[in-house]
Amino acid sequence: CPTAADLRPVNGTRLCAQLYTDNSPYYDQCCAGDVLLVPPGTDAPYMPRGWSGRTSSLVVGTRCELTVWSRKAKKGKSRRFSA
Repeated sequence: CPTAADLRPVNGTRLCAQLYTDNSPYYDQCCAGDVLLVPPGTDAPYMPRGWSGRTSSLVVGTRCELTVWSRKAKKGKSRRFSA
């Protein structure tokens, strides 16, 4: 997995989080599969099409916080992740 400080795509734009569909108990196989990039200031009450219930691992960048909810439209229980 990338480190929190490494969350920069090829063009150098800063990212706040990367979500992945595949995970593994073996570190070198973590953070695989499809990747969802979360830029700073993103406010999404719904997961993009095809992502609901698929995220298995994530990395949050420095000076960022990612809040997720258990139900759509920011309802249900929430959890915050940071670097």
